[in-house]
Amino acid sequence: MPSEKRNIITGGLILITLGVLIFIHKTTSLNFGQTWPVLLIVIGIGTLINNARAPEGWFIGAVGVVFLVVEFFRYDLYRFSQYILPAILIVLGVFVLLRRRKKGSK
Repeated sequence: MPSEKRNIITGGLILITLGVLIFIHKTTSLNFGQTWPVLLIVIGIGTLINNARAPEGWFIGAVGVVFLVVEFFRYDLYRFSQYILPAILIVLGVFVLLRRRKKGSK
């Protein structure tokens, strides 16, 4: 699929989602501050539609899900924040090294 077509699909999904989230904000008791992580999930899905193996799509979608759970269940993420950022950085670093290694062996 050409790059321009991929960008149009992702952009369209983001605009539709933004419109739906604003509509939900205006017509229900949910505010935009609670539902904004859905945008991250949609960006992740848009990336995965273009390339199902794209790790950035999985990562962005997963971050969106985490933030959505935090918003809806009022989970106290602060208690674990001292561990989350270092863990994410370590996992991403390992992933980058492994991905680089695969590309180098081809």
